[in-house]
Amino acid sequence: MMSHTNLPNAPLLPDFKARIELLLAEYSAEIPDSTLKEAMRYSLLAGGKRIRPLLVYVTGLLFNCEISKLDIPAAAIEMIHTYSLIHDDLPAMDDDDLRRGKPTCHIKFNDAQAILAGDALQSLAFSLLAKSEQLTDNSKIAMIAELANASGVYGMCLGQSLDLEAEHKQVDLEYLQKIHRHKTGDIIQSAVRLGAIASGEIAKPYYGALDDYAKAIGLAFQIQDDILDVVGEQTIMGKQQGSDEAHEKSTYPALLGLAKARNMTEKLYQQAIDSLAKIPYNSQLLQDIAGFIISRDS
Repeated sequence: MMSHTNLPNAPLLPDFKARIELLLAEYSAEIPDSTLKEAMRYSLLAGGKRIRPLLVYVTGLLFNCEISKLDIPAAAIEMIHTYSLIHDDLPAMDDDDLRRGKPTCHIKFNDAQAILAGDALQSLAFSLLAKSEQLTDNSKIAMIAELANASGVYGMCLGQSLDLEAEHKQVDLEYLQKIHRHKTGDIIQSAVRLGAIASGEIAKPYYGALDDYAKAIGLAFQIQDDILDVVGEQTIMGKQQGSDEAHEKSTYPALLGLAKARNMTEKLYQQAIDSLAKIPYNSQLLQDIAGFIISRDS
């Protein structure tokens, strides 16, 4: 595998990660005190790569967007992502006991509180967007529609449903790509779109190139997840290794073999870089994120 940028060392990105951590803590602190609040904050503030909010910020930065316009969409998409992880870990879904090196939400609290924590994070994400004072009404509507499509029946939830249906079955590459385009890719694409929407008219001519970039890194992200489930170290990943095999899930390494799966991530990385070349602005940070996605170890 070729050498790629180590994300934490890329210029500006650590500042964005610190910024989103503070904002998530701030926005969730306003929730009334309850077990529900504890469960929400337990998962939301547990760390993680924060790739999706970083994509919001970096896409906006590409077009010189004011950072204050990017804060709410960045926080909202991370709340959607965290809700999906809480539900994904439940016994009825992937039945995982470990997430980000800590007991999963339903283990720490219980199944019912975990379900409610996920539900509440989802609705809080849309509430934050709707009430934002930094965004125009048109931007709010566009962002809410975008995030709803990407996270619901046309996107992530559809992908998760297809993934569950494919357990204990052999599916072909086309079907596997359909699963992961929706399960993982649509939210990653939505992060890029939110950054572009916040940027206004200047970004509109480049929506197509940004979508191509996002689709490539979204699929690459999932393939790398599949690879790490086979070869990753549990202490580094912060979650159990081998859960895909235990659930007899269809994965890229299982379908193609490890070598071909890794080769596929390299091809997708190059597709992402080629897409960015169509945008006449400095896209180095988006390139850095693409490189990190296919070389990460967690």
